[in-house]
Amino acid sequence: MTRARTAIREMLSGAAEPLSAASVFRALEGAFDQATVYRTLHYLEGKGLADSFVLHCAEHGTERYFTTRDESARGAHRHWFHCESCHRFTDLGDCQLSDLIARYETRFGVRIRDHNLNLTGLCAECAASPAD
Repeated sequence: MTRARTAIREMLSGAAEPLSAASVFRALEGAFDQATVYRTLHYLEGKGLADSFVLHCAEHGTERYFTTRDESARGAHRHWFHCESCHRFTDLGDCQLSDLIARYETRFGVRIRDHNLNLTGLCAECAASPAD
């Protein structure tokens, strides 16, 4: 594995929340150019070593965020909550949608191979804070 792939995979594995490509690039402090970071994230996702999702945020715009698929670090598949106020992510843990997916497959005769669930709203801390 190349130096860039190793560094970015380790960064994703150690991250407490999803990282945008821009945040990965900034955190690497010039070790790799921007194109290398984007190509590497795409490569890792294509090899099943990373997952990504697109998040639409009123303050930050639309960005793709990446998480590890390193099963020893985080588990195979996770879901995230994004606070619209403080913009922190909360890891909602392992996927709990297997029963719902099975019902969809039975009802519609489809075979679901992948899914993505990201929830947005206010975290407990922001919800408890008085509105300005």
